[in-house]
Amino acid sequence: MTTVLVADDQPLIRAGFRRLVDSAPGFRTVAEAATGQEAVTLAARALPDLVLMDVRMPVMDGIEATRRICAARPGTRVLIVTTFDLDEYVYGALRAGAAGFLLKDTRPAELLKAMEVVASGESLLAPTVTRRLIERYVVPGAASLRITDREREVLVLVAGGLSNAEIAGRLYVTLSTVKTHVSSLLTKLDARSRVHLVIAAYEAGLV
Repeated sequence: MTTVLVADDQPLIRAGFRRLVDSAPGFRTVAEAATGQEAVTLAARALPDLVLMDVRMPVMDGIEATRRICAARPGTRVLIVTTFDLDEYVYGALRAGAAGFLLKDTRPAELLKAMEVVASGESLLAPTVTRRLIERYVVPGAASLRITDREREVLVLVAGGLSNAEIAGRLYVTLSTVKTHVSSLLTKLDARSRVHLVIAAYEAGLV
């Protein structure tokens, strides 16, 4: 069972997220927070596996709350869900340790899938956010990557937004094999997360 903390200053939004979380098999809401400070306090007390975190909240914003939660308990995954996709929020959230960034106009089914992806240890970004990262960090004409043909295939699929399980199905290999390839890519490309792998794929002109 994946336990979830919902952090948002709007009661109706929290209630909606809670209903969605509790309706999903394998997920259960264990706490709700109305401020960033409350999210940090409740995260330390409830020890959730996943936090759905808003950005604009009173007392302490979601970025700082994410930083403190991730520093105190690296095993807790934070998925930012906000109305605003401003650059400062995107970069701030990723630097703080967030594993995902989505907008509140995301469909419920897509949010549930994102929760599964992030809870499994992977990273996920809204398409508009991915484009922004690429525009900011990609350098045209980057050198070819020193990776194997199979790793190149996996990298392209990661850049396409596929999860490890989906990549395994596409390439007809085991999930453990895909995890090995992803781990190798992270090491070879000096990447901290799948987000950086996406950037590397675009730099190399693979997608």
